[in-house]
Amino acid sequence: MTLMPDPATIAWLDQQDKRTAQTIRSHGTSIEYVMGDMKRRQTPFAYTIGLFGMGHPELLVYGLDARTAGILLNDVSDRVRGGRDIIPGELLEFEGWGHRVTPETVPNPGEIAFAANRFYRRPDDHSVELLQLTYDDRDGHFPWDDDYANAVWIQPRPGAFSAW
Repeated sequence: MTLMPDPATIAWLDQQDKRTAQTIRSHGTSIEYVMGDMKRRQTPFAYTIGLFGMGHPELLVYGLDARTAGILLNDVSDRVRGGRDIIPGELLEFEGWGHRVTPETVPNPGEIAFAANRFYRRPDDHSVELLQLTYDDRDGHFPWDDDYANAVWIQPRPGAFSAW
């Protein structure tokens, strides 16, 4: 049985969708940022809304503060809007940021991209696609490398995280 949200929640969600649409019209994408709780080992994450409408997967990143996540997601989104397809496994570099990024396919996007699915009116089992932007640590190691220095829960592997 699916519970229907109360009228106040429906009104709030309508306002959120309107804000998302306005942001996409003005900037090309909107970013959904979900705060984590480091004491509880809950990583923050952020993802784009707007690229799916262009036929490209949305972008997801874990473990970054809102400002850094926004800069990263906006940079890669700009590349997509400029005509570039971001391909899983490629290596992306950034001017002014000392990390490299490798996009990875997320096998369970319906457990994460709730706002994007609501905006595009897609059920979670037919979710928008997500590419996780996995970044290296200060020494240039990625999470799959033996010498990776960051805690695994900060930047979980694709499929190992659910926002439920």
